[in-house]
Amino acid sequence: MNVLGIDVGGSGIKGALVDLKTGQLATERHKILTPEGFGVEEVSATIGEIARHFEYTGPIGIGWPSAIDGGIVKSPPTAHHHPGWMGKNIGELFSAATNCPVYMINDADAAGVAEMSFGAGKGKMGTVITITLGTGVGSGLFRDGVLIPNLEAGKLYLRAQKDYCEQYMAGRIKTERALSWKKYGQRVNKFLEHIEFVFSPSLVIIGGGISRDHENYFSEFTVTMPVVPAELRNEAGIVGAASFAAQSVGK
Repeated sequence: MNVLGIDVGGSGIKGALVDLKTGQLATERHKILTPEGFGVEEVSATIGEIARHFEYTGPIGIGWPSAIDGGIVKSPPTAHHHPGWMGKNIGELFSAATNCPVYMINDADAAGVAEMSFGAGKGKMGTVITITLGTGVGSGLFRDGVLIPNLEAGKLYLRAQKDYCEQYMAGRIKTERALSWKKYGQRVNKFLEHIEFVFSPSLVIIGGGISRDHENYFSEFTVTMPVVPAELRNEAGIVGAASFAAQSVGK
């Protein structure tokens, strides 16, 4: 079964058909630059264009950069401050733009669903937390394989820190502060210590572009819980969104 997954990002909106037997992309990704200003009508039109590119008529999963509840935007989209999104039922909006049933999911949750369905979390029970280190810190929370949506672990405060922890240990911080791998790993470890204390997870999966270099900083972790690198990277958002749509059909 091939399902269309779409990942809405700050610089691009990209989609592909996903083979849900394998978790692999069944087509090349089709990417369109995110409309400047991130207006409601422009983003809707872009999503509709992606669906038409694939001549697709089935269920669509869309990863969205904010908290989502029943297709309704519950927090300002990350990196965008267009006032038109808050409280809007974008599930209905994008269904109208694509003429398809649409299932909305937070983008970090989508990456987590991909890992739990096809990657490092497949078959794992208990409490699993997925972390994405990038411009910010995305996170997903799963209990016995079931998603508990909209965990914003990057918005936690660490002891003696005056701002969100993602301002302290997101992937971009290593470059901005010219941190060594050792110092960066120590920052991530401080975050993981807090995660372990609050949630006692049985597994933490770390993704994002910087996870490719996990061997350079995972050695700084002192937590007792297992921490492993993500197996899906660039395609995780698309794969997870498509998988979420397939799981949601008929619910």
